[in-house]
Amino acid sequence: MQAPTLPTEQKIVSHQRQGAPKRSLWREIRTNVWSYIYITPMFVLLLVFVVYPIFASLGYTLYQWNGIGDPSNYVGLDNFVRVIHDPFFWGSFLHTLIYTLVLVPIQLLLALALALVLNNPKLRFASFYRSVYFIPAVTSPAVIGVVIQLILSNFGDNLNQLLLSMHLIHEHIDWLGDPRFALGIIITVGIWNTLGYNMIYFLAGLQTIPAELYEAASIDGANSIARFFTITIPLLRAVGLVILILAILGSLQVFDLVLVLTDGGPYSATEVVNTYIYHQAFGGSARAGVQPNVGFASAASFFYGLILLGLSVAQLLIFRYINRQRAIESGQ
Repeated sequence: MQAPTLPTEQKIVSHQRQGAPKRSLWREIRTNVWSYIYITPMFVLLLVFVVYPIFASLGYTLYQWNGIGDPSNYVGLDNFVRVIHDPFFWGSFLHTLIYTLVLVPIQLLLALALALVLNNPKLRFASFYRSVYFIPAVTSPAVIGVVIQLILSNFGDNLNQLLLSMHLIHEHIDWLGDPRFALGIIITVGIWNTLGYNMIYFLAGLQTIPAELYEAASIDGANSIARFFTITIPLLRAVGLVILILAILGSLQVFDLVLVLTDGGPYSATEVVNTYIYHQAFGGSARAGVQPNVGFASAASFFYGLILLGLSVAQLLIFRYINRQRAIESGQ
């Protein structure tokens, strides 16, 4: 039998439903004026180096232009038509999609596992281990690419020499020059490179979970696996959703590692959309004969941006639907 609701409780519930009176926008700005002042430099840089170039390059999509002088060869929407019918664009999109579908689940699982270990209060030198795992995330991808090239090169004491001495391979393998291995190498390096970011995000989410919940579950007889699935996973769901979206969007924009490690080769086997756009804008690529065409590259960039926007909206709608279904099931 449900206990009767007290009048005071009714007033509190009624007030919560009505919500606090809304404050005007100008009053909010005056109240938090220093916060707006602090973010003003970042906002100005965002406008100058991100927003303005996006809209400025929109006009170039209507021209065939090599970037020298003023654009004069007007082609209208022909650049967009060429992008849509270009098999090399869709091939690079497929490589980007493979990169994302393989990297994201593996990286998030590893990041969550590391965060669970590093969140253990009994672990000694936890701060040191966090720093070690986060170092690759703040290292330049260009530097990482050069080092990986040296490790995988076919001269000197490298990975091939080690594997030969261990009798795991019988001849030297051109890791970055063989289409069978190049994309897998890039995915592996990408997982290692950005693992630290997701580990820190998960670690921050874990530290918001009250320790009393784990203590109460232990008293009730729940083991570590039961506590993980009944406490950790449900309370990390909101944070995990944000991490998943950021990881997907970040992996779909991979560029630095591919450009340094393989430049889209061999035989366009690792060409991703961003390197495809780069090669179209400045010429040269894994396949010879590409002439600079800033207009076509701008059109490809806008078209890919629309694809990313559509994928982002689809993600939000899918996750919102899943959360709504879970809320209905929990209410039942």
